Amino acid sequence: MRLLALLLILVLASPASPLVLTSAAQAELASVGGTATSSTGETLINATVQLRDLATGTVTSTTTSSSTGAFGFAAVNPGNYVVEVLNAAGQVVGTSASISVAAGAAITGVTVTATAAAVAATAAAASTATIVAVTSAAAAAGVAGIAAASGQGDASPSR
Repeated sequence: MRLLALLLILVLASPASPLVLTSAAQAELASVGGTATSSTGETLINATVQLRDLATGTVTSTTTSSSTGAFGFAAVNPGNYVVEVLNAAGQVVGTSASISVAAGAAITGVTVTATAAAVAATAAAASTATIVAVTSAAAAAGVAGIAAASGQGDASPSR
């Protein structure tokens, strides 16, 4: 029994042990964080932000910016990356400078800036797409006319 316990201790303490290898691999991962803003300096709230590996061209992680424009990516492998901000249609509207990530590094202060025109155009395009979809659905259903009302104002049906 003592021999079995001793062998178990030796196997678990061995550098080739799967438990030791997992810990070492996890220690090599890094993190990347920063802020998403428009070209006019406005904070981009709830913007989709993604991390792209420059060696493979693939998106390795996606997140959403906070109410202060902050974003973060954890468990990042060493390599070269860019951070991209997307519009509502999923198109890249801003890209950071290249970021070199070393094993175990905590990269902070990354800024990704989207052009104000691209952000504004996205909002307008999303509204137009909704109108086109509603109009198309109405036409398909045989509706000849659509009345649209703004939810802004204080008019009531009794007036």
